[in-house]
Amino acid sequence: MSRELVDLTLRLHHKTERAVLVSETGDEKKAVWIPLSQCEVELMQRGMCIVTMPEWLAKDKELI
Repeated sequence: MSRELVDLTLRLHHKTERAVLVSETGDEKKAVWIPLSQCEVELMQRGMCIVTMPEWLAKDKELI
């Protein structure tokens, strides 16, 4: 399992105490939940965010 981290610029659709709902395209139907315990989220303008997560998680969620 890779221990590398990746930074992805994603659309933030929803945030709870435990997870964020994000997508690459802005289409909420294609959004995936990422547990906050597995990532860091930096909010940007216009609903965008930078999410730092393990490479394996990004692959598992088909974000890369």
